[in-house]
Amino acid sequence: MPLRLKITILYLLGFSIDLANMFIVNAAYPTIQREFDASVTQLAWIGNMYALGLTVVIPLVTWMARRLGERRLLIISLLLFAVASFGVGLAGSIHALLAWRLVQGLGGGLLIPVGQAMAYRACPPEGRAALTALVMMTALLVPALSPAAGGLLVDYVSWRAIFLSMIPLALLTAAFAWWWLPADASARDGSRLDAGGLGLSVAALACLLLAMSMLGQPEQGAGAVLAMGAAIAAAIAYVVHARRAVSPVLDLSLLQDLQLRTGLVIYLCVPGGFAGVSMVAALYFQNTLGLSATQTGALMMPWAIAACLAILTTRHAFARLGSKPLFLAGIAIDVCGIALLATPLAQQGIGRAAAFAAMGLGASLCTSAAQSAAFQDIASQRMGDASALWNINRQLSFCVGTALLGSVLAWLLVRHAGDPSMAYRQCFAVAALLALLPLPFVMRLPMSRAAASISHQP
Repeated sequence: MPLRLKITILYLLGFSIDLANMFIVNAAYPTIQREFDASVTQLAWIGNMYALGLTVVIPLVTWMARRLGERRLLIISLLLFAVASFGVGLAGSIHALLAWRLVQGLGGGLLIPVGQAMAYRACPPEGRAALTALVMMTALLVPALSPAAGGLLVDYVSWRAIFLSMIPLALLTAAFAWWWLPADASARDGSRLDAGGLGLSVAALACLLLAMSMLGQPEQGAGAVLAMGAAIAAAIAYVVHARRAVSPVLDLSLLQDLQLRTGLVIYLCVPGGFAGVSMVAALYFQNTLGLSATQTGALMMPWAIAACLAILTTRHAFARLGSKPLFLAGIAIDVCGIALLATPLAQQGIGRAAAFAAMGLGASLCTSAAQSAAFQDIASQRMGDASALWNINRQLSFCVGTALLGSVLAWLLVRHAGDPSMAYRQCFAVAALLALLPLPFVMRLPMSRAAASISHQP
């Protein structure tokens, strides 16, 4: 088996473990709440603690990979994840569970950027669209299947089995990494850790996540403002620091690459926006239109089918057309789908299905093209730094989208207390406008070389 294929399999296995760990826990919330007498806020932090661990450790990944070697770091991250999964599965209180979830996030945060950097570095530029298609299919299938698998484990075994089942998967992937990957070079990188930059970046990311988690809670408004102010101050301080540092933990100079910068903005606004839209839509359909949870969940079927079509389309179209036409088409279709939810057609089953299909098609066109384009022009030696930026942005996008639209909805529901349907429709309109924010970045992209050569043919 070629080494490139082995690295791809390892990355997809690690990516699947990370995705499953985020989505499979949804089925366990009611049981955990009853067993530990946990509040809704504590339940929310089961996801938030994992996201916090993921996000704050990513700035450290590039330095650790240079210091320890990518093979060692990949195995260490998987073993740390396995140990933390064991701790979560045996947790005797909600506080112990949350602490172990943070450690799980630290393991996942080390795992995904390293695997992604290795996979894209091993793949030639002309083959990265095909690699992206595999990544996007994994990102589509695992979240769709994980909740059902989690439900079976909760109903027939225990909620603890959800986390304990992660252990053999992590250990198996670590064994494959040990057998398949070549040994790391014996000479270790001697560069010093940018401790000041690490502290500032972690402070900025942690405060931002805290602010986002508090933003949707009216009683936490003052705390959200303070946390957001601290996040902005730490971020500004880091930018100033990074310009002077020899080896910053997050290399912001990579943002000069137009394709990477545009991909980051696309991911922040489009899939991040969908995370918020899906939450608002679930509340609208169940609380206002009277749909059941099953009927609401079934809307992910047309979304998944359309998303699969988009991923297959992008794989073949990216090489011929480049990213710009795919971005423009994806944004237009996504905006139409969101806008459809703001119309009376959303009260009909066919209208809701069409809206979710359009969002699945549009958002997946954008994300597939974004991941292919983002690493297209990145030099191999800088792939680790680019992967760190990409994965931080990916984690933040879902949190930011959900918190932002949740806060908008809360304000609109107060304003339209007598007509909640109007509040939901206006919230969808705001979401559609947010999906248009990447357009100035997209319009600056050049026409692809392939498309340019076709346009100049007689």
